[in-house]
Amino acid sequence: MLFQIPDVLSAEELSQIQQALAKAEFVDGKTTAGWYAKQVKHNQQLKRGATPDLEATVKAALSRHPLFQIAVRPKQIHNLRFSRYGVGMSYGTHADNAMMGSYRSDISFTLFLNDPEAYTGGELVIEAADDEKAYKLKAGSAIVYPSSTLHRVDTVTQGQRLVVVGWVQSLVRDPAQRELLFDIDTVRRSLFAQQGKTTEFDLLSKSVSNLLRCWAE
Repeated sequence: MLFQIPDVLSAEELSQIQQALAKAEFVDGKTTAGWYAKQVKHNQQLKRGATPDLEATVKAALSRHPLFQIAVRPKQIHNLRFSRYGVGMSYGTHADNAMMGSYRSDISFTLFLNDPEAYTGGELVIEAADDEKAYKLKAGSAIVYPSSTLHRVDTVTQGQRLVVVGWVQSLVRDPAQRELLFDIDTVRRSLFAQQGKTTEFDLLSKSVSNLLRCWAE
């Protein structure tokens, strides 16, 4: 399941991150790339461990967002990387590693940290079997997509692209099961908003809980 989440970060959080990144030390992105990804990865990344408070801010924002929680069912958000793309930089077609340290990568996300008007090019392109789609969201918004997909970042031709990318191990490994849970939970919440606690709501709530008992790891 692929979806966009607007306004993950508040205006204040976004401003604080932008100011911190303007003064931070970046290193060659190849230092964290796998052996084959090094051939196509041309960007810069924030030096690991340099600003743990920024990682905490992003994780807190995702943890409080209801759409992220019910669609992703995160068990662990790990390996956040603040990335910078200047003119001429890109990241060629690749799939994310199945394991990030000791954690499985089920879901990837890109959280945009500056507005699309600040740079030309730099689209995140996610490939499917018969087509591909480009994404370039406003600052503070995120796109969430399966880690198994082929994707790339097109070359920046003007300005500078700032993002934070991350990976999640979900409580529910199977994407079809996550989508089914998301659909049922969406209907359950909509029903509650319209009618309050009803017999139908209780049955849907029981189903969500029992499916999680079956599938959660």
